[in-house]
Amino acid sequence: MACNTDFVQYIADQCTDAGEITVKKMFGDYGIYCDGKIFGLICDDRLYVKPTEAGHQLLRTVELHPPYPGAKDYFYIADVDNREYLSLLITTTCKALPEPKPKKKNRKNYRKQEW
Repeated sequence: MACNTDFVQYIADQCTDAGEITVKKMFGDYGIYCDGKIFGLICDDRLYVKPTEAGHQLLRTVELHPPYPGAKDYFYIADVDNREYLSLLITTTCKALPEPKPKKKNRKNYRKQEW
């Protein structure tokens, strides 16, 4: 089941105190980023945050679920209405996550053909 775009926008709005929030559509669901770093997924109108030890310490209730079949477990965040709590969780999680790898430039090797 795909995500409702209103729900995705609501989650993005709830997280804005953590930094620059962007969402990108991925296979019918969404990846959610803070300051260019992916910290979670929005799948089937549910928010999942990458598990970190720092994030675990902040969670009121720890629920680990895969966001889609075959995925690793993420923290399932049921309480998406508390903006301060959500922003603190995201800020803490993003600090614990590694920096994203720089993208490689797509260089194609073109052979000079002789005719």
